[in-house]
Amino acid sequence: MMKNVLNTDLTGKVCVVTGAGGAICGMFAKTLARAGGKVAVLDLNEQAAQQVADEINAEGGIAKAYKANVLEKENLEAVHQQVLADLGPCDVLINGAGGNNPRATTDNEFHFEAKDIEGCKTFFDLDKSGVEFVFALNWLGTLLPTQVFAVDMIDRDGNILNIASMNAYTPLTKIPAYSGAKAAIVNFTEWLATYFAKSGIRVNAIAPGFFVGNQNRRLLFNEDGTPTARTAKILAGTPMGRFGELNELEGAVLFLLNNAAAGFITGVCIPIDGGYAAYSGV
Repeated sequence: MMKNVLNTDLTGKVCVVTGAGGAICGMFAKTLARAGGKVAVLDLNEQAAQQVADEINAEGGIAKAYKANVLEKENLEAVHQQVLADLGPCDVLINGAGGNNPRATTDNEFHFEAKDIEGCKTFFDLDKSGVEFVFALNWLGTLLPTQVFAVDMIDRDGNILNIASMNAYTPLTKIPAYSGAKAAIVNFTEWLATYFAKSGIRVNAIAPGFFVGNQNRRLLFNEDGTPTARTAKILAGTPMGRFGELNELEGAVLFLLNNAAAGFITGVCIPIDGGYAAYSGV
C-alpha cells in the first residue's frame, strides 16, 4: 500500500467517508488515517465498516465505524451527532457511497443484437424502480451527506471530495442510469464548488476509470477467471493497456485534500483512467 507520498497532513482533522465498507472507499479511509486524520467509517453494512475501522486502529490510526444509510437524512443526522461526540466536527467529507443495479442495466450493448432474443433485457425493459434507485444512491447519496456534514465546515477550510466516474464524460454501454448519475455528480461538484467558494469549503471530484472490484467483476471476468469480451474492449481503449491498481487513486485524493498544495483548486474532476477518456480509438 502506498504511503503518503505527498506529505498531506490531516493531523487532528475529522474525516467522514461514506461507502467506506467497500474496497475503494475503505482504502480511502485508511489513506486519510495514515495522513493523521480521525476517520468516521460510514457504511450501510456495519460489519464491513467495523472491519475497516479495526484495521485502521490496528495500524495505530484513529477510526470509528458507523452504520449509515446515505438515502435517509434522519439517519445521517443521528450519525452526525455521534461523530461530533466521538471525534468532533467534520473537516473532510468523501462521498463514496454509490453503485449500479442489474435492474438498470441492459443485457446487450446494441439493440439490434438483442431485439430477437427471447428474454433479453433491452432498453425498453429497464425497470423504473431500478433506474430510480441508481440515481438516488449516487446523486441523493452524495447530496444528503453533504447537507448534513458540510455544516461543520463553514469558514473552516473544509474539503468535500465526490466520486464520479470516467463514464460521466463518455457513457458506457449497458449502464445508462449509472452513467447519467455519475455525470450528475460532476455537475453537482461544480455547483457545490461555486456555492461554497466564499465559505471556506473546496469541492472536487475524482473520476476513476477501470479498476476491478466486486461490483464489476462479473462484467470483466468469466466464472473460470478468463477475461470477457468487454475486458478486451476496455483494454484496447485504454492507452496504458491495463486496469488500474487501487492505490493509484490515492495520490489524487491526497493532493485534492491538501490545502497547501491545492488551495486554489475547486470544482474540478480528475480522471484517473490510464488515458481512456482521452483516447479516440484511432
